[in-house]
Amino acid sequence: MSVIERKTKETDIKAELNVYGSSKAEIDSGIGFFDHMLTALTVHGGFDLKLKCDGDLYVDGHHTVEDCGIVLGKALAEALGDKSGIVRFGSAYVPMDEALSFCAVDISGRPYLVFDAEFTDDRTGTFDNCLTEEFFRAFAFNAGITLHVKNVYGRNDHHKIESMFKAVAYALKTAVRKNSDGSVVSTKGTL
Repeated sequence: MSVIERKTKETDIKAELNVYGSSKAEIDSGIGFFDHMLTALTVHGGFDLKLKCDGDLYVDGHHTVEDCGIVLGKALAEALGDKSGIVRFGSAYVPMDEALSFCAVDISGRPYLVFDAEFTDDRTGTFDNCLTEEFFRAFAFNAGITLHVKNVYGRNDHHKIESMFKAVAYALKTAVRKNSDGSVVSTKGTL
């Protein structure tokens, strides 16, 4: 279990993350669709996540979404420690109706994001669709993971974004699984 708190002039966030949980989500970011996506990430990843964010939504959702990514990334990094004992790699394709998305992750200590998706509309509910990439970038860089996320195809932006979050969830669920001998999976012997 890791607990991360972050308070700035733009956001005040507290997150509690258990990567070996039972899919319990208690999310309140102030952005309904984003809460829905973080709940999907939690439930399909098999995590427990309690997250509360008070952000400057009178400006827009950018600070809230990006800062939640920062906090969740730090929480994942703290929860995994030196990364010994995990499988390290994971990937998943996830369909949602007409949409299909893919994710590959390496819990490597080397932060990187490859994001490939285009959206038809500017928003889904009160969520700015362009913030999907901002969330995953903040998450990947603060978790110290290499993250590739691609929407292969789809027409409905809600479905495209949700299939991406679920693909990330299933890839992470695989990557954080315990390995057989508790070692660090690396030719260097460390990550």
